[in-house]
Amino acid sequence: MIGSARAVHGRAAVLAATGHHPYARHVLGRDDEPRAWLLDGTTAWLLPAERGPAGGAFGAPGPAVDIFGTLLAQGVVRSGQWLHLPRLGAAELTGALPVARHDDWDFLWSTAAPPRQAGEEEVVRLTEADLPALTALVDEAFPSTTSRPGDPRVVDWYGIRRGDRLVAAGADRSRGEIGFLAGLTVAPAERGRGLGAALTAGMTRALFARYDHVALGVYTHNVGAIRLYRRLGFTGTLGRTSLHLA
Repeated sequence: MIGSARAVHGRAAVLAATGHHPYARHVLGRDDEPRAWLLDGTTAWLLPAERGPAGGAFGAPGPAVDIFGTLLAQGVVRSGQWLHLPRLGAAELTGALPVARHDDWDFLWSTAAPPRQAGEEEVVRLTEADLPALTALVDEAFPSTTSRPGDPRVVDWYGIRRGDRLVAAGADRSRGEIGFLAGLTVAPAERGRGLGAALTAGMTRALFARYDHVALGVYTHNVGAIRLYRRLGFTGTLGRTSLHLA
């Protein structure tokens, strides 16, 4: 038992409880059967570690913290796991969850293809032969990204070449029923030339061939990127906080 929370089980139950929100449709894979709890209008769930993030919640932050605080006390959630929760401040944790890392970010989504961008026709799907150049680009331009060559969450890589150089790249990390862009990066020497807009638009258009929503995540402090994504049609917004438990 999790206090007064009501237990439910399975992807269909979680989607129904969240109103089939694009975020829930993304984080829950088609074959996932999460354990979940409902408390005061908030839905919290757990996935096996091998299937994705340990825990997530949709709704208000207070009930989410209450549920995961109880799960931590019961040993169901452990140190070192990630929780992806509604946006909350450090004060709202009230000592219930020991936190090693606290990241605030926005889940943005679009329901329509973006306006055409100069150069987007140069966006191509990368192949095995591009992996050395891709690795070098990521190491130089975005070493902190969690989307790297070899990541099993990546469905495909896309990029833009200039001659024999790979100058921009991004990962298709689509999951569940939602297309998802991740790890978008441009070589430092090529920034400010519209390649980020071209890459994002080209990848988004490609994913709309398979999905009715395309989404991405962006840290709240990355104001320039947020401005670009909104211009390209990513106007749906859900504030999120990711916690790495100490």
